[in-house]
Parts: sequence; structure tokens; C-alpha cells
Amino acid sequence: MVSAEIKQRLRTLPEKPGVYKYFDADGTIIYVGKARNLKKRVNSYFSKQNHESYKTTVLVKKIATIDFTVVETEWDALLLENSLIKEFQPKYNINLKDDKSYPYIRITRERFPKVFPTRNPVKDGSDYFGPYASPKIMHMVLELVRRLYPTRNCNLLLTPEKIAEGKFSICLEYQIGNCLGPCEGKQSEEDYNHSIGCIRNLLKGNLAEVKKELKAQMQDAAASLKFEEAHVYKEKLDALEKYRHKSTVVTSLSGNVAVFSICSTDKYAFVNHLWVADGMVIRTHNLEVKKKLAESDKEILQQAIGEMQSIYADEALADLILPFDPELEDASINWVVPKVGDKKKLLDLSIKNAMLFRQEKLNQYEKLNPEVRVDRLMEQMRADLHLTAQPRHMECFDNSNFQGAFPVSACVVFKDGKPAKSEYRHFNVKTVIGPNDFATMQEVVTRRYQRMAEEGKTLPQLIVIDGGKGQLSAVVEALKNINIYGKMAVIGIAKRLEEIYYPEDPLPLYLDKKSETLKVIQQMRDEAHRFGITHHRKRRDKGTLKTELDEISGIGPETSRLLLTQFKSVSKVRKATLDELTATIGQSKAATVYTYFHESGLDK
Repeated sequence: MVSAEIKQRLRTLPEKPGVYKYFDADGTIIYVGKARNLKKRVNSYFSKQNHESYKTTVLVKKIATIDFTVVETEWDALLLENSLIKEFQPKYNINLKDDKSYPYIRITRERFPKVFPTRNPVKDGSDYFGPYASPKIMHMVLELVRRLYPTRNCNLLLTPEKIAEGKFSICLEYQIGNCLGPCEGKQSEEDYNHSIGCIRNLLKGNLAEVKKELKAQMQDAAASLKFEEAHVYKEKLDALEKYRHKSTVVTSLSGNVAVFSICSTDKYAFVNHLWVADGMVIRTHNLEVKKKLAESDKEILQQAIGEMQSIYADEALADLILPFDPELEDASINWVVPKVGDKKKLLDLSIKNAMLFRQEKLNQYEKLNPEVRVDRLMEQMRADLHLTAQPRHMECFDNSNFQGAFPVSACVVFKDGKPAKSEYRHFNVKTVIGPNDFATMQEVVTRRYQRMAEEGKTLPQLIVIDGGKGQLSAVVEALKNINIYGKMAVIGIAKRLEEIYYPEDPLPLYLDKKSETLKVIQQMRDEAHRFGITHHRKRRDKGTLKTELDEISGIGPETSRLLLTQFKSVSKVRKATLDELTATIGQSKAATVYTYFHESGLDK
């Protein structure tokens, strides 16, 4: 029931962009959201009794007070929402988490600034560039910076007075060319700060400006006949080009472009962000999002864009490349959903990175908690096979016979996607004569599930038949005869193209060859075949492999086995002495065997 206070608040909400805040009865912020139209958005929470997400229904019941802030544009609302979520961390807002502690390059705020790597940015006035996708990339950039513009790495307090008084002396870094010696006045503060400005340009991705300046310096030095100095600039230009080729150059686009993509599961979303300057990817960032109110990919991506903008607030907003319409009507934001061309290639690259990040994270979750993998696999199989329930209990059948003789069938059982070997069953076919695969399948399926129904056992959610339409139709008829058809799903898998067949559907389903669903089904099929063949061989051997020892009255299979183990062949048993036979099988049976061979003249 909506309180009178909230009803009054809903009536006074403006139809403007802004941020709304929900408070519970204790005055704690429990949710922050942004809206293009505050009145419409907030009213939508209270216009229906039940929401698509149960958590949203719970949230609405806990709202005691509503507050809002009006801003100029929807983009401003997005940034303010992100800021408030970080500050108050409301219970029902999604969490945006960096995938790891990325390295940055830091330029300190002091006279003669230092340039070095760090993983822990602090708000001390320093400039931070990054984060970089990996330490390797960051060190490659840092190596280029130091080669083009050597800077100090000491902690000396380089004031003009101390430098003028000669308080410092150059060190080994100067001797090996890593520093130009500002401590002794060998490099002026103006020249040093000019180098720092160039480094900032380079780290921001403005390689064109750096290249242009180096080229001009090289030409000026050559014009002044300073060829050695011109050669130094030429080497720096070559180093810049080498770095550019090492980096990910994917487009011929000019200017700055920000690319975002997202892929998700029912509980998590994974966002990738690429920053592209002059056609080169200079930065990549991943975000992991744990969903709380069944947020859509569009909502999560909007918040991720705001998060990136807050992290890189000192950089000008770039054009956005997105996988879908973000529904942002702010005229200051330029965005595109590309279909072809270089921008589409960039988007594909971002999507690939998002999917790899998702797989990496899911592997981590599943390693820590195997149940996570089981839940995901079961849900994936349910979706892939268009089932109404997760196939937690699956059974697969396969038949074997030898030219129609010794027909057997195997039933293997999988629980939560894994073999439950203690529940495997084999069947000696009783009513089928000759090689009739369809009739065999009908008999064993009837026997299996009629007995389970009589014993009150839980039926599987999925039956898999090794075969195509014919075998599947036979199984369907058997299930109908015992009145359980429709209580579980039934599919057939044909070996040739790994086609999945459904009852009463002439067209097969083709799963991706790398699909986990298909791999589980193939594993079941192969396991049923192995289990069936093993049992069939035992039965066939028992029915076909006989020796002369089996003809001796009073001598059973175990005695025959002992004799053949000891003497290796019937011929050697025939020639054995009574004492040798007695030592192996005892006096009574030895006498029977010895009499059979010797008194009948079979020992010759």
C-alpha cells in the first residue's frame, strides 16, 4: 500500500531529467536511479503490484521516502547517479567492480615532476594515466617515454636556489642517458616542463602531436647542420613508430573514440571499455557487475559509461561506439551503433574482450564453488534444448547385438551433468527376435519406466536416445503405452551430423559443435555405447566360447577356468598326470577329468 506521503511526492515530481533516491523507514538510502523524465520513471515503480523482478517488488515495499535532484541533461544525471552510488553504496544498486588492480603511470605534482608506474592512485594532485591492460603494455609505454624524454627518478628537492648553489651533483642516471641533469642545471626547468607536457600528450594518445614536434625538431637541427642532434630526433621518431606498430592499431579513425560492450548471465554482467586515440587502442578496462534487481544490459551499460567518465574525468568526452541504442538524448553525447566498417571492427574487438573476461570470471567462480558451474550448465542445457525444466536427471539408451543374437540394451544415468555409475542398468532383451533396433528400444524403455512408475521413483527430466527419427518414434510409442508420455522430455541424437531430433518435429536441431550442451549429450551417448558393448561382449562370450572341458559331466565353468589357467590349453590338460590334475582341482574332479580323457582314449 502506497503511503499518503509518497502519493503526494509522486504528484509533485517534475518531468525533467534527474536523479531519484529511495529511503527506507530508518532514513537509509536503499536505491539511487537516474531518469530522463523523473515523474514517469518514479511513478512506474508504484503503478503495478508485481514487478518482473521479485527484488524490485521487495524494494518498493521498503520505500518510505523519496528525494530527487534535477539536472540539466540526462548525461549529467548519469554522472550524478554514479557518484551517489559510490558515496552511499545503496543496498539495491548494482556493484561495479574493477576486474583487477591495473597499473597506472603517475606524473607527480612538484618541481621537476617524476614519471613512474603505480597500482595505487591517490588524490595528491598527481596526474595518473591508465589503467593499462597489463604491466607489459604499461612498461612498453614507459620505456618509450623515457627514451623520448628522459626525466629524473631521484627524490631531491630541486629548488632554483639549491641548484644555483651547487648543492647537488649528477649521478649514474645522467651518465647512462636516463636523466639530463637538472640537479646541476644541465637541463632548465622550462625545458624539463616542456618534456613533461610532451609526455602527457603521449600518454593521452596524442601521438600525432608528439610526432609532429619531433619531426620539426629534426628538420630544424638538420637545417642548422646539427646532424648528430638531427639523428637523435630521427631515432626518437623511429622509436615512436615502432611503439605504434607494437600497439593495437585497428582503424584509420582520427580523434578519440570510446568503445563499450557488454555480455551477461542471469546473475552477472561483464563490461569492456576501450579507449582509442588516432586509431590505436591505448587503454582497456573491464568491469564486473553483480545484478541485484534483474537490471537490463542497457541499464548496466549506462551506469558503466558513467563510471568510466568519472574515472577519466580529466579527459574530454569522446565519441561513443556502443552495441545498442543507449536511449540517451543528450545532444552533447555523440554515439553510434556501427554495422560495418572500422567502427564495427572496434566494437567486435570490445565484445571479444568482454566475452573473454566473462569466461575468465566464470571459471574463477566455478573453481571456488563447483555448484555454480552445475547451475550454469543445467540452465544452459535447458535453454539450448528448449526444455521446460533443468535436466538435473538424464538417462540415455543404446542397443547392441551380434547379427541379431544376444541382444542387449544399456541405460546410463547422469545427475547434474555427471555420470551416476551406480545407477547404470543393462537389459537382456527378451521379446525381440533378430536385429530389430526399434522393437528393442520399445521393450527396454517400457521395462525401465514401467518399473520406476510402479516403485514410485522420480522420473528423469530428459531421455536421450542414441538414434534418429525411427528410434525416437519407437520410444514415444512405448511411453504412450505406459501413460507417461509428456512427463519428461525425449530427444534423439543421430551420429552422422550430431542432429538433435524431437518427437513430432521433422526438422532437427543443430547445436554449436563447441557447445557444452552437445558435449554432455555426446558423453552420455558414448558412455551408453561403452556400457552396452561391455555387457554384450560378456554375454556373447558366455554363449559362444566353449571348450571340450565343458562337455565333461561334473566339470563346471570355474573348474575349466582353473585347468586352463594352470595348463594353458585343453591339449596339455589331456596329457596331464592324475597327480598334476589333483594338485590343481582336487582328487574327485581330477579323477573325473583323467577318466574322461584316458579311459575313452582321448589322451592320444
